[in-house]
Amino acid sequence: MTGPVFEGRAADWSAWPLPFLAGLLPLAATVLAYALSVRLGIVESCNPFFDGCTSISRAARHGVPNHLFRALVLPAAALQALFWLMCLSWLRSLGAAPNRMLRAVPVLGIAAAVFLVLYATFLGAEGTAYRWMRRYGVVVYFGATSVAMLIVSDAVRRLAPTRRFVVMALVALSVALPLLGLANAFAPLLGLSGVAIGALQNSTEWWGGLLFTLFFFALAWLWRTSSFAIRFSATDGLDPGVAARKPMESRSHGTSRKP
Repeated sequence: MTGPVFEGRAADWSAWPLPFLAGLLPLAATVLAYALSVRLGIVESCNPFFDGCTSISRAARHGVPNHLFRALVLPAAALQALFWLMCLSWLRSLGAAPNRMLRAVPVLGIAAAVFLVLYATFLGAEGTAYRWMRRYGVVVYFGATSVAMLIVSDAVRRLAPTRRFVVMALVALSVALPLLGLANAFAPLLGLSGVAIGALQNSTEWWGGLLFTLFFFALAWLWRTSSFAIRFSATDGLDPGVAARKPMESRSHGTSRKP
C-alpha cells in the first residue's frame, strides 16, 4: 500500500512574529528575573530606569532568576540571528539595492547573537575569565546590534515615501541607543560620585534594553504591514525572501505569491 502523495503546494507564513518574539523574550526574561530577584531579596525594589539601583546582569545573576533569564534569552538570541538574516531579504523585496552596508547586516546580526549567547551562558559563573567573557559578550552584542539597527533604519527611511510615524520612531531609537552607550562609557568623566556613576550606568543599561525591544516591535509592525512572509514548498524548500511586492504605505495584509 502506497502512502499519500503530496503536491508541491506552497504555504506562506507571515514573518512578523519573528521580530516580535525576538524582542519579547529578552523583555520577559529581564522583567521576570528582576521581579523574582526582588521577591527573593537578591536585589532591592526600585525603579531601575530612573533610580539605577541594580543592573540587568545583577538582577539575573543568581539562583532561579538566572536559570529563568538564560532559558528565555538563549532562544531569543537564535531568533534575533534569524531575524537579521531575513532582514536583507525584506529590504530587497521593498526595492532596496543590495549595497555593501546592507550586506553587512546579517554578519553583524549573527555576531551579536553569538555574543549574546556568550553573555547569557556565563552570567552567574565566577572567575576572571568568565567575567571577561560576560563583559565583552554584552559590549559586542550591544555594539553590533546598534550598528545593524542604524543601517536598517536608514534603509527603511529611504524606502518609506510617506515617512510614517513608526519609521521616524525607528530612526530615533537607532540614534538614541549609541547616545546611551556614550553616556554609559563616559559616566566616570562627569565628576560624579562612585554611587552616582554606578546608578547612571545601570539606568542606561535598562533604557538600552528597552530601546532594543521597541526596535524589534517596530520592525514586526513594518513586516506585518508590508505582508512579508516565509514560503514553505515541498518542491522548492524554504524561501525566506518571499514578500508582498507593495509599497510600505499600503494597508493591505494579503500575501502575494510568486507567479
